[in-house]
Amino acid sequence: MRCVNGCRTMACVALWVLFCLDGGAVWSGEEIAGVRVTPDVVYGHKLGMALTMDVLQPKEANGAGVLFMVSGGWVSRWMPAGTEVAFLRPLLKRGFTVFAVRHGSSPRFKVPEAVADVRRAVRYVRMTAARWKVDPARLGVSGFSAGGHLALMLGTTGDDGDPQAKDPVLRHGSRVAAVVAYFPPTDLRPYTKLDSPYRKQFPALAFEPQRAKDYSPLLQVTSDDAPSLVVHGDQDSLVPLWHSEKIEAALKAQQVPVRLIVIHGAGHGFSGEGAERAAKAWGDWFEQYLLRRSPQTESK
Repeated sequence: MRCVNGCRTMACVALWVLFCLDGGAVWSGEEIAGVRVTPDVVYGHKLGMALTMDVLQPKEANGAGVLFMVSGGWVSRWMPAGTEVAFLRPLLKRGFTVFAVRHGSSPRFKVPEAVADVRRAVRYVRMTAARWKVDPARLGVSGFSAGGHLALMLGTTGDDGDPQAKDPVLRHGSRVAAVVAYFPPTDLRPYTKLDSPYRKQFPALAFEPQRAKDYSPLLQVTSDDAPSLVVHGDQDSLVPLWHSEKIEAALKAQQVPVRLIVIHGAGHGFSGEGAERAAKAWGDWFEQYLLRRSPQTESK
């Protein structure tokens, strides 16, 4: 399995390996390996197309939810439910209900549209939280690479919704209670310049350069942001480590809880002991900030 950027990331390798171990499991219609899967839940529409997410509910649910950004290079691909369950097992086995969110993909849609989609996804989950038996005050977000960028955008730019909106989804807030981002781009300004080769490699970046600051989590940090864990390899040549180092410093300056885990020797993805360390930290962070702290109000 090849990533959009041509490299094998932790996400791609893990998905492929776990799919094989899972026996190539396909959607059973109701339950896979003790997890109830509700596929293709529609959270919005645009250009006549549905925006969808899959909802994965473990039997021993803990009442908290995590929205996972299905995104690589800001392309959101479908995957078999068996693969999805296996890949998200580190969260599911701890009782988190996981919402695998797909957004409008590149090249048709650019970064600003993807950000708008995932914000809507948070609002939708909050509005329908009772259906999924999750606490709307205990929602976390996570993602890898471009998905990590989207997760941090949610963590740094949440709002309280518009009570007067005609669309009921928009009446609900988009704030989240915790973020876990793996090797995320945090400053898009270098990559959206008109002469940047990344605009061709990743068409989602081909939007107006002057808007890049609005879609760079690093430049959106404020004191009310969500506690954030970032995990990055120190040999990552696609998304250099400075992206995570800078946002760690920015969040610390605003006294927002943050932790940076550096996987030494790793590039744009992890394997072996590094992957195990990252997976454990994934669950630990969400347990700390979604289960062991006083619930926030929905508006937060």
